[in-house]
Amino acid sequence: MIMQTFTIVIDVGVGRVIEEWLSQQGYNIIAISKVNPEMTDYDIIQMANKEDAIIITMDKDFGELVFKTHLPHKGILLLRLDDAVSEEKLSAIQNILPDYLAQIQNHFSVYQNGKLRIRNYTNE
Repeated sequence: MIMQTFTIVIDVGVGRVIEEWLSQQGYNIIAISKVNPEMTDYDIIQMANKEDAIIITMDKDFGELVFKTHLPHKGILLLRLDDAVSEEKLSAIQNILPDYLAQIQNHFSVYQNGKLRIRNYTNE
């Protein structure tokens, strides 16, 4: 197991299987389901910024929040896997994070149909 130095905030819809796998891989994780499942997207971004963490979410509202208000963030990975079961989500994360975590930082990224798009818009 390779120890990671990244902190990752896991939004409510992502799932416990991913939380457990990331934890086993040595990532520092903050599970919104355990912190406050009712937390607003804005508050999740603020908390992630404070923790210098990226966010993994399935909530498309994060994109609107970031692009319309230019809200600073440390990186957001939006999983567009609407009807996916836990194993499909986990497979996507296992394919994305080892190779792309550094590129996801400070960018808004979308994973859909087996492809990862890392948006040019950054906070800088």
